Amino acid sequence: MGKVRITWVKSAIGYSKDQKATIEALGLRRLNHSVEQPDTPSIRGMINKVRHLLEVQEIEE
Repeated sequence: MGKVRITWVKSAIGYSKDQKATIEALGLRRLNHSVEQPDTPSIRGMINKVRHLLEVQEIEE
């Protein structure tokens, strides 16, 4: 199973509370912060929900 690097690149101001909660659930704390998460269907679903705010890169191990 691979990993994905998720970077928060656009502010969530003006977006719904559930999208802000999704950003927080992904482990992102502030703008331009990056985290590595396992590439699972649940993580992909969260990424898809806020894809307009994120930049995603797949990581090979």
